[in-house]
Amino acid sequence: MDRSQKAESVAQLSAIFNEVGVVVVTRNLGMTVAQSTALRTKMREAGAAYKVAKNSLAKLALADTPYTGLEEYLSGPTALAYSADPVAAAKAVVDFAKSTDRLEIVGGSMGGQQLDEAGVRALATMPSLDELRGKLVGLINAPATKIARVVNEPAAKLARVFAAYGDKEAA
Repeated sequence: MDRSQKAESVAQLSAIFNEVGVVVVTRNLGMTVAQSTALRTKMREAGAAYKVAKNSLAKLALADTPYTGLEEYLSGPTALAYSADPVAAAKAVVDFAKSTDRLEIVGGSMGGQQLDEAGVRALATMPSLDELRGKLVGLINAPATKIARVVNEPAAKLARVFAAYGDKEAA
């Protein structure tokens, strides 16, 4: 890489770090191309991304971002998983790490909060933003459904009584 490509890469990484909600640092322990492709596909499906970046450039890009504490994790063959949803990247990486021993979770950061490996695994067990929204809509919608059922129930009972009398007279 020449100097301009490095500057462009640092600027690109810095922009990513300023936009995302979580960054997970992983260590690649000899993953095959097929495994790497499967991981990237899984990350894309979860709404996250996985990027292998040169450690020195990633350290430069971390300056002036909420993720400044991640420099200590950037040694050896590392890669970065990130997403806007604070749970998506962690969940995808942890799920993939269960299926292979060639991907090690080193640590991460959610906003200004630095996470170790156990913290990333704990974050992965939380429900995603979409799941939380669904639960919230369900909780808000449940009382309205119950009110509608209570209001309509007397009319339904009356209709059943009339139907029973109609059936009785027809017989």
